[in-house]
Amino acid sequence: MNNSRRTFLKTSAVAIAGAALLPEFLTAKNNKKIERVGLQLYSVRDAMMKDPAGSLKKLADMGYIHVEHANYVDRKFYGYNAKDFKKLLIDNGLQMPSGHTVMVAEDWDNAKNDFTDKWKYTIQDAAEVGQRYVVSPWLDEKLRTDMDALKRFMDQFNKCGELCKSNGMTFGYHNHNFEFSTKVNGTTLYDYILTNTDPSLVAQQMDVGNMLGAGGIALDLLKKYPGRFELMHVKDEIKSTTGGGMDGYDSTILGTGVMPVKDIVKEARKIGGTSQFIIEQESYQGKDPFDCVKIDLQTMKKWGF
Repeated sequence: MNNSRRTFLKTSAVAIAGAALLPEFLTAKNNKKIERVGLQLYSVRDAMMKDPAGSLKKLADMGYIHVEHANYVDRKFYGYNAKDFKKLLIDNGLQMPSGHTVMVAEDWDNAKNDFTDKWKYTIQDAAEVGQRYVVSPWLDEKLRTDMDALKRFMDQFNKCGELCKSNGMTFGYHNHNFEFSTKVNGTTLYDYILTNTDPSLVAQQMDVGNMLGAGGIALDLLKKYPGRFELMHVKDEIKSTTGGGMDGYDSTILGTGVMPVKDIVKEARKIGGTSQFIIEQESYQGKDPFDCVKIDLQTMKKWGF
């Protein structure tokens, strides 16, 4: 990012922060969702834990404007409270439209018929830091095959959607692989989640790489559920040479693996309802993670983003 661009972003920090709190339709033409390309910070997780400020500066300098967090613990993002982390983002010309925080069944208080204070604080802090999306990236194993518990949890998803909406945000769910390997009433757990959540309250963040080894095909899902995938984790995959990875696959630099990623994001733009394209690379084949995510961003730009 050149100096003039950096200066512009820094001097516009107040305007950026204000815009981040406005409804999407006020900041987009024709009520169309604003398209964003960002980075899931888990891609540079070790560096973020050691030096959040320096890591964010590196990402901003290579051209990133949007990031997604994967670390919210004890009301802090990478060790910073919401106000201070928001300032850190603004100082680097960055925005954080979305973030990952696991919601569990225990975040609902049956006695009070309401969410716990802990989860309410989670939503409040997300709003404070400037998020538009609160994304839960996990489903406890004990819920996956207990039909009564699973149904209650899907109701909790919808209720969280209402809570997020009241705070100017959207609640979302992010898949891994078990949603495709787990069967519920003759269908996949992923199908169950999509058919038992209200699309107006619960957005889906499709991770196109996580599902691959478990039989999930991103292009097929985009066609089966058009308009349901407001967010996407953009990944490429290769067969694992280490025996690790997810179902025998490791993520790799976009455009160098076995997945038709360019076709997937093109279709997501066309019929998926996708506006938030978030790069994530979790393994690097001996390369520096920052070098990898720099190439990933350059690749997305070559694809027209």
